[in-house]
Amino acid sequence: MIKVLLLVLFAVAAATLLVACTEVGYYTQCVSGQWQIMRRCRPIAELLADQSLADSRRTRLSAIRDARDFASASLGLPDNGSYRKFADLERPYVVWNVVAAPEFSLEARQWCFPVAGCVSYRGYFDEAAARREANRLAGEGYETDVYGVQAYSTLNWFDDPVLNTFLDGPELRAVALVFHELAHQVVYVADDSRFNEAFAQTVEQEGIKRWLEHSGTADDWRQYRSHAVRAETFHDLLLTARQRLAVLYAGPFDDREKRRGKVEILADTDRAYAALKASWDGYAGYDPWMERGLNNARLASVATYHDLVPAFQGLLAAAGGDLPAFYRKVKELSLLPSSERLAKLDGYALKLQAKAD
Repeated sequence: MIKVLLLVLFAVAAATLLVACTEVGYYTQCVSGQWQIMRRCRPIAELLADQSLADSRRTRLSAIRDARDFASASLGLPDNGSYRKFADLERPYVVWNVVAAPEFSLEARQWCFPVAGCVSYRGYFDEAAARREANRLAGEGYETDVYGVQAYSTLNWFDDPVLNTFLDGPELRAVALVFHELAHQVVYVADDSRFNEAFAQTVEQEGIKRWLEHSGTADDWRQYRSHAVRAETFHDLLLTARQRLAVLYAGPFDDREKRRGKVEILADTDRAYAALKASWDGYAGYDPWMERGLNNARLASVATYHDLVPAFQGLLAAAGGDLPAFYRKVKELSLLPSSERLAKLDGYALKLQAKAD
């Protein structure tokens, strides 16, 4: 899931030494927000031993505890203190991310942070603050999106806890978040959000597959595959929209023509989604996302998480499904210059496609 990389140990120094005065408030809220999370942490083992714990929460935390052990024992993910504690934040999201893109571009605005590098989003622990930033950027001519985030990684600077935000929704989603966030601790490339998120997404998907083989039922697997196929089809629909917009934006058109073409493309996408939903017998799981409206910022966010996943899947296949070997190959890629890294990933995607054909 898309993540805010808050390396809080460096935030105070950054606020006082490295950034303009207008940024001090942002880094201060980062420090305060992280501190509030850490002070609420309790070991999951301690909570499970508490007889007053509600049965619903006990069941969910027990499953997450088991999945956390599985992550290290069977997926080769770090065996450390992350996701062995729980913090109830008493709110639906841990942070709210702001994404911005120009009117005629699908390239998200970049924000740069000490150590973490540049990323295509900016996170706030307070929703109102995130929306104020989005409004400010809109005033500068950007298209924006604000969305809630259930989890983020501090890249092992802290022992990241399980949050109450993990517990909303299906149990499998909570397990997926643990796998995804631990993957960020394996490999992280400063200034390359697409690489980082697609890698974590690939580990998440493979982890869920193996987790269900280990502890799920045949019905669990069928439901997961059904969801995965719908997700792939939905993202293909959005990819088509992005490809058409990219051609429009790069074309020899004036701004008025681009605006007209953009309206047509987004309207076509809405109609295509309606047809897609009908083919799913009315499945409406993506309605809330679509109802927020399509714009460049929202489409850029989707690209960050999904565009490179086939390439990483191809790399995993090239490693024979051996996750430790896959991680080593990804680490080797992470050391290459960006253009070379992307070229090699493209090669793995083409090999996977050729195998599928």
